[in-house]
Amino acid sequence: MKILIVAPSWIGDMVAAQPLFMRLARYHPDAVIDVFAPPWVAAVLAAMPEINGRVIENRFAHGQLNLRGRWRIARELHAARYDACYVLPNSLKSALIPFFAGIPQRVGFTGESRYGLINVRHTLNTEITPLQVERYAILAEAPAAPFPRPLPDPKLVWDAGLCHSTLQSLGLNDDPKPVVFCPGAEFGPAKRWPSRHFAALASTLGAQGIPVWLLGSGKDAPVGEEIAQLSQGAALNLCGKTNLAQAVNLLGLARHVVTNDSGLMHVAAALGTPLTALFGSSSPGYTPPLSPRASVISLGLPCSPCFKRECPLGHLDCLEKITPERVLETLGLPAR
Repeated sequence: MKILIVAPSWIGDMVAAQPLFMRLARYHPDAVIDVFAPPWVAAVLAAMPEINGRVIENRFAHGQLNLRGRWRIARELHAARYDACYVLPNSLKSALIPFFAGIPQRVGFTGESRYGLINVRHTLNTEITPLQVERYAILAEAPAAPFPRPLPDPKLVWDAGLCHSTLQSLGLNDDPKPVVFCPGAEFGPAKRWPSRHFAALASTLGAQGIPVWLLGSGKDAPVGEEIAQLSQGAALNLCGKTNLAQAVNLLGLARHVVTNDSGLMHVAAALGTPLTALFGSSSPGYTPPLSPRASVISLGLPCSPCFKRECPLGHLDCLEKITPERVLETLGLPAR
């Protein structure tokens, strides 16, 4: 059997899709599973043992229709003779390529009126599947069939060899093991713990001889530099200096990760690294870090979760009032 996955574009969503892949691999043990995905999530897929086929690059920009381009890729995929395709995004355009490719079974939610494009249609029931990870995994079942539980947590595998070469290229070592901060959040500032709080925590850890490394994309480099300066060098800004594969492996070796609700939060959780996740405008009831080694701090204020990119009230109390001292307690280290 040959299976194609049309993958989501966000790192966290990609991690949340892994339990679906686990179920597909269990239900179809001889299947080859390929993934049509943006290049920036390929490193996450490489850490998933269930993906035993190829990653086909999705280079369409967000919101781009480009019917001619989608038709051309569909013709190439037609030659691969896939038996089934699981379309994870709910957009109409994400369902076009498998339809054009003539894949017999096209599985997904009805989404944006995708009647005909999706021919094995699921209807979203938020009471049955309140978590995003469950909404992906239920696609492995027949529509309206009971959803079997328990659902396994995502589980990524990191590469110790690549980690060693990454440390060498950055001039670092892992003795003592670092605490890693992930200060970015692609969605917007309402998901970002304040820089001065990160810096205060870094200063406390630095005084105890514990190195602090900041990981994130190039977009996170300015906030990483701000934290490094506010902490007077206690935090090392690596934002934008690693690719995603390198970041995955550095998260795997960390003694603890302190992170906003972000893609790297989900990566760290799936690696089994102890972590503290800070939730502001978003909800741990929908996209929590799925790991028994994760601590979640969410103040549960009346105004949150608001799911806004910026605080509509202008105060960001949901994150401002999470103190560095409270986060330090979750690390199991004494305050000084």
